[in-house]
Amino acid sequence: MPRTASRATTVVTACAAAAGLTLTIAATSPAAVQPDRTAATAHHTPAVRTTPTAEPAPDKRWTAAEIHRFLAGFYGKHGPSPWEREHQVAPGLKERAAGIPDYDLLLCAQNEPRNISIGKVTTAQSARVGWATVTTHWGANDKQRFTAYVDLDAEKPIKLLDVACRL
Repeated sequence: MPRTASRATTVVTACAAAAGLTLTIAATSPAAVQPDRTAATAHHTPAVRTTPTAEPAPDKRWTAAEIHRFLAGFYGKHGPSPWEREHQVAPGLKERAAGIPDYDLLLCAQNEPRNISIGKVTTAQSARVGWATVTTHWGANDKQRFTAYVDLDAEKPIKLLDVACRL
């Protein structure tokens, strides 16, 4: 014998199904996919998002640890590879480096060092940049240092932004 639900149960179920359908339609609408972040109600309450966004937070920054890993991988033991020079260096720095044919601006040197070490990374959130001292080792006690800079904006791939060679 088929089981019948009470009228109240049927009405509640129908309302829940209708509400679910309404939320599903609202969540897939173009306005829900790209919510208006400036919209607010009359009480200055931020607009409610119907779906989570896949984009990072507006203040997403590379951390000091991530920058250190990047610089250690980028410089390795003897300097960046051709691929790293092509894909992990900011365009402005690439142009400057190309303008100095007999000097490796990314290493602040003319030759390949025996070893490279990366110092502590400092980040300046307000300047949106992080930096570390890079030490190139050439022989027994022969060391040179320069500063490597990285953009903190984690919405873009991490790249070497600039270097400051010490003369």
